[in-house]
Amino acid sequence: MPFFKNPGSFGTLKNIIARLRSPRGCPWDRRQTHASLRAGLLEECYEVLQALDQENSEKLCEELGDLLMQIVLHAQIASEAGKFNVADVLRGINTKLIHRHPHVFGELKLRNAQEVVLNWESLKREERREGESLLAGVPGEMPALAYSQAVQRRVATAGFDWEEVDGVIDKLVEEVAEFKQADDEEEKAREFGDLLFTLANIARKLGIDLEAALRSANQRFYRRFVYMEGICRQQGINFDNLSFAQQNALWEEAKQKVK
Repeated sequence: MPFFKNPGSFGTLKNIIARLRSPRGCPWDRRQTHASLRAGLLEECYEVLQALDQENSEKLCEELGDLLMQIVLHAQIASEAGKFNVADVLRGINTKLIHRHPHVFGELKLRNAQEVVLNWESLKREERREGESLLAGVPGEMPALAYSQAVQRRVATAGFDWEEVDGVIDKLVEEVAEFKQADDEEEKAREFGDLLFTLANIARKLGIDLEAALRSANQRFYRRFVYMEGICRQQGINFDNLSFAQQNALWEEAKQKVK
């Protein structure tokens, strides 16, 4: 077919998706809606993040393709409903990028990345509808820790921020004390949330991506626990039968062996 001749073309992807959604296309693709694709879109985003964490360029290339397919599929569904099409998506993002980079595409002079960020936030404020909250544009369905950093980053641009990270660390000590003094499960849960929120703020102040840091910690734990299981299998030992002290000793060994 003609539109298969150039597999490196964005137009080819657009035509393939349109064909899959056509009456002569794929029954599964034709059934899809914006709602039915939500889980798949989120999964593809996480697979892109995993490829980034693994610094795997080949995998990243593949996963970005899967993510792009999701975007074009959503645009095709919208086009069929007469809402918008992929050209509108491209027109919107191109216009936004040019508008938010007047120091590149216009006459504005900015000295460094910090000034770029401040100007970016200023332009976004101009784009908000009258009466709309500074936090309205932060998606509520983000992972909770990432959402914490996002909203704290937003309010910091309005000057609502600690001057030094030491102030946030002192706040963390205060939150730990409040958690220890909590009387019931509901209060403990609330104070624990405050602890996590403060940790997110410390990470933001230090330039640490909290979600990425936690994913990395999760992956280290996974590798180390698998190492512990492997040692037990080699020695013919059931991990469950080890005492807590023996398990901890094995954990310390795993920490030394597996980074």
